[in-house]
Amino acid sequence: MNIEGAMHRGVDWASADTPVSEIARMMKTDDIGAVPVGKDDRLVGMITDRDIVLRVVAEGRDPHKVTAGDAMTPGIVYCRTHQSVEDAIHLMEQKQIRRLPVLDARKRMVGMLSLGDISHAVSRNLAGEAIHAVADHHA
Repeated sequence: MNIEGAMHRGVDWASADTPVSEIARMMKTDDIGAVPVGKDDRLVGMITDRDIVLRVVAEGRDPHKVTAGDAMTPGIVYCRTHQSVEDAIHLMEQKQIRRLPVLDARKRMVGMLSLGDISHAVSRNLAGEAIHAVADHHA
């Protein structure tokens, strides 16, 4: 199965200058744990609920003043619509990440692929292997 058939569509992204407090509200409203971050119409990173906790809350920083660009994980790991779900699983395993933005042939974000999406798209064995590899304990 290709990624386009497994991903979920309708993904929003936030500007790099969006306050973290607004990102947290987006996460709560949409029941999500990660928001892609863009600057000048390009994806530049991803901000996760973990980023907010570790880089803002734990450091006592003001979430109304800290921006997505300040708290995000820089760089973007993504997959393409035409790739196979197995390709995405290998990338997730390699990079130890649970969500991938999905880009089309024009390099435009058209969706997001999560471990949950994968669990519905592939065999139970393959999904279990992916979850085990990505969720492996940190040493």
